[in-house]
Amino acid sequence: MGFSSLLKKASLAGAFFVSAIWLSGAQAFCPAPAGLTRVTVQRVVDGDTLRLSDGRSVRMIGLNTPELGKQGRSDEPFALAARQRLQSLVDDSGGRVGLRLGKQAKDHYGRTLAHIYSVSGANFEAQMLADGLGFQVAVAPNVDLATCQQAAESTARRAGLGLWRKSPVLKAEQIQRSGFAVISGRVSKVQRNRGGIWIELQGALVLRVAPNLVGQFDNARLQALKGQQIEARGWIVDRSRRGGVKPGQPCWLLPLTDPAMLQSTH
Repeated sequence: MGFSSLLKKASLAGAFFVSAIWLSGAQAFCPAPAGLTRVTVQRVVDGDTLRLSDGRSVRMIGLNTPELGKQGRSDEPFALAARQRLQSLVDDSGGRVGLRLGKQAKDHYGRTLAHIYSVSGANFEAQMLADGLGFQVAVAPNVDLATCQQAAESTARRAGLGLWRKSPVLKAEQIQRSGFAVISGRVSKVQRNRGGIWIELQGALVLRVAPNLVGQFDNARLQALKGQQIEARGWIVDRSRRGGVKPGQPCWLLPLTDPAMLQSTH
């Protein structure tokens, strides 16, 4: 059955009373490509993960939503709202969605990595970002939609929606734990060696571009960041736990996976 037929069927069934505003907005950010694989959603796991009826777990590309509480931990702010919003998008699409696999089709947990679209062609990641219910992330090589996803997030940020109602951006010296974060700070040092490119923020955090990713970045631009105020995002790790920190080096490390994860803020 084609997507237009599915749309007609869903509309007749009353499942498509979706605001034209969000549909056109999400489509403007990340229009649907041709040749999507049609799949049925079994359940919404959280704000960025779906379980399909064929048993696959799908992690949506380019979107990172707050974590639901596990093992006695409480939900992060907006985690439940993100899951509920994704559930409503799936419901409005009649439980059927379009799948576009990433260039890297699986993550290290074995989950399928894909972009998700409604039967009308609206991109779910762009909608979640435009609602302020997740952060845009770019992990090479799955970065085809990074630009339109950044635009979607920017609308939520400007409007102060969801996560952006109160700025979630941490100063580099405020980092207290591992995990995803958006960080701001002034660049105190930029070095290149066999381990890649290292960008240090005020002695508190070091950003690292791995050797195999150096070619994706503008090296001259990175060198010119010294003294500038920047914003970076990604998954922070504590290097001291691995014993890989020399005296005077920051214990917090944020691997940069794509240029879209780093911005100069002046």
